[in-house]
Amino acid sequence: MPNYWKQTGIPHKGWNLIDVVDVREDGQAEWETHYESCMMCGNEKIRYVHILKHPEVSGEYRVGCVCAEKMTGDYINPERRERDLRNRAERRKNWLSRNWKVSKKGNWYLKIDTHNIGVFENKTPFGYKCRIDSVFGTIIYKSIAEAKMGLFKKIEDMKEHGEW
Repeated sequence: MPNYWKQTGIPHKGWNLIDVVDVREDGQAEWETHYESCMMCGNEKIRYVHILKHPEVSGEYRVGCVCAEKMTGDYINPERRERDLRNRAERRKNWLSRNWKVSKKGNWYLKIDTHNIGVFENKTPFGYKCRIDSVFGTIIYKSIAEAKMGLFKKIEDMKEHGEW
């Protein structure tokens, strides 16, 4: 992979951070992950990819955190956004092993902050559904674990949009 830091014609400053993505999919094992390489310095095995754009360059550059900081001149937000993704990945990893309780009706539930979330069996068609407080979901999951992960994704989405 070339090192664009040493090539003329590639701007080193003035880039804008568009997004930061985790290339490891939910539930994917480390050995299954298709890591990327930094398009600027060539560093390999980047899991958290910072997507940058520049007004004078067509397309996007997918780079690591250090290059993103240098290219944007922002030494706070690229690292903060990557840390947020790392924290989410850690919460996801620990989600199923939380202390889920079983109600008298046999439903799995957790109390989180001021919310009561749960997973319950759906008879026809067979599967599992979720609820957050008194709002019942419509998606039918094949297993309890899939339903719990569906709750995790919904809660993370609600937090991201300030609805939690």
